[in-house]
Amino acid sequence: MKPPPPAPDLPVLTRRDADEENEAQFKPLEWGLIRRLWTYTRVARGKRNWLVALTLIRSAQISLLTWTMALIIGGPIARHDGAQLAWAVAGYVALAVVTDVMFHFRQRFALELGEAVVNALRADIFRRVQSMPLSFFHRVKAGRIIGRVTSDVEAVRVGIQDVLFVSTVQAGQMLVAAALMIWTDWKLFLVVVALAPVLWILNRHFRGKLSQLSRAASESFSRVTATLAESVNGIRVTQGFARQATNAGLFRGLLADHARYNIALARTSAILTPLLEMNSQFFISALLLLGGWRALHGDMAMDTLIKFFLLANTFFAPIQIIGNQYNQALVSMAGAERVFRLLDAQPDWEDAPDAMPLPDPREAGGASAGVRVEFRDVVFGYDPARPVVHGVNFTAEPGQAVALVGHTGSGKSTLINLAAKFYLPTAGEVRIDGREIRTLTSHSLHRQMGLVQQQNFLFSGTVADNIRLGRPEASDAEVVDALRRLDCLDLIEALPGGIHAQVGEKGGALSLGQRQLVCFARALLADPRLLIFDEATSAIDTLTEARLQKALVTLLRGRTSFIVAHRLSTIRQADLILVLDHGRIVERGRHTELLQRGGVYAQLHRQFVQLDGE
Repeated sequence: MKPPPPAPDLPVLTRRDADEENEAQFKPLEWGLIRRLWTYTRVARGKRNWLVALTLIRSAQISLLTWTMALIIGGPIARHDGAQLAWAVAGYVALAVVTDVMFHFRQRFALELGEAVVNALRADIFRRVQSMPLSFFHRVKAGRIIGRVTSDVEAVRVGIQDVLFVSTVQAGQMLVAAALMIWTDWKLFLVVVALAPVLWILNRHFRGKLSQLSRAASESFSRVTATLAESVNGIRVTQGFARQATNAGLFRGLLADHARYNIALARTSAILTPLLEMNSQFFISALLLLGGWRALHGDMAMDTLIKFFLLANTFFAPIQIIGNQYNQALVSMAGAERVFRLLDAQPDWEDAPDAMPLPDPREAGGASAGVRVEFRDVVFGYDPARPVVHGVNFTAEPGQAVALVGHTGSGKSTLINLAAKFYLPTAGEVRIDGREIRTLTSHSLHRQMGLVQQQNFLFSGTVADNIRLGRPEASDAEVVDALRRLDCLDLIEALPGGIHAQVGEKGGALSLGQRQLVCFARALLADPRLLIFDEATSAIDTLTEARLQKALVTLLRGRTSFIVAHRLSTIRQADLILVLDHGRIVERGRHTELLQRGGVYAQLHRQFVQLDGE
């Protein structure tokens, strides 16, 4: 029977998804990362300082307990002095009690410090993610961001509250024990010194492989969380196309990859830890041989030999613990590396330092008026080398309704994203009320803007909570008034609980039409100067749409609006219709005027009529 072939070396992950940035390859323990993590302990500097003091004290207490035990054996016990033995043991017990009480506070402060650091990191991640432009979210999967906030930050927690202070205690224990061994018998300590090069060789051999496997395991887990989040978000599509079995197979493959790296990491650690243990036992044997020979020849007192061996056990005991902590430190470093890579990610653009707020004339007592939006030779590409908008010029006067029509991919949504400053033009200018959009703060513009997206996103909570999203201070009466102005109050009041009905995650408890109405009311309650409707009526039935059309005429008056729609009823009354084709405006004008030209819009109109049954 032939022996099984040797298992091939497990490759480290080298292929990365397109949305993942390349990582710099550096030392397994990067001191720059450690220093940066330490700055996060400032949020609890009082407990941190006490923890450092308790850690240093405890690192000496263990060896001092051993030293005290050795003194008792070599003193009262060796002299058969019962009275002195009782006092000595009482002192030993007192020292042990003090040691354990301080150990309690060390553990407690370490856990509290770890929690404080984790909270600060998660708050920074959330703040950073919230400040990123839309292009960031087109590149990075939601599951990866979730992985940073959960598993990666948890790995950092372990590094802060366990690895750092446990390793310090163990290293301090070894140093104090070494000092006491030198004081006891420096010649015998030379045998212990010979341990150093062996430990260095073992560390050099294993640290590179452990570091690679730790990072690979972290990366594979990120793929698992990203795929899980994507699968949950797309569950309707999965079930609609009967993809459950296929997706489950793909997910099992990711789990298998993650398990392979974890097992490889465990196997490597399982080799290192016994080697450290065996190395310690080997040197204990050498100490027994040399110390016993010296004691037999009268060169060393028996109580000194016992004392040295007790200290030697105290010295060697932390080696295995430090080895395990080193493995965990690599995992923590991998998590910290990924967290700080996200925190350090540079956005494609930010508001200029000298950007100014967009004035709102209503704050000075002026009449409600829309904004003036002007596109001047605007060119834009999600990839700057491949523009999708080419030389667009138009002006939307205050209060005008501008309809954008065209085939899918013609650039309609891109134009409204540029008008809303979700993206900045690659070339040309977008001007709001005569000011170049780069000179305006995004926050001030968005505070004067209402948005109804193609995907009607609702947050968990009640209908009222979602409607007052742009105006959190709005009362229930104002929420009801917004619904009444839309002529859809009865549709919301029919829900169990009315405006206080729970919408469920992403609005799953509401129908598509109800979600659309909530988004309409949300935009209207904000009383914006600029309204953007991206495919705003595509999910509403004909009867509901007819009710909305009557309200829209009044609601859009005095506000500048951009409307993207595929239904005639939405664009027929627009003040300006822009017909787009491959990122260019090919026609512009009003509905009747464009029909008389018999051009692209007239052709689209015929398609609209067929689709709408008009």
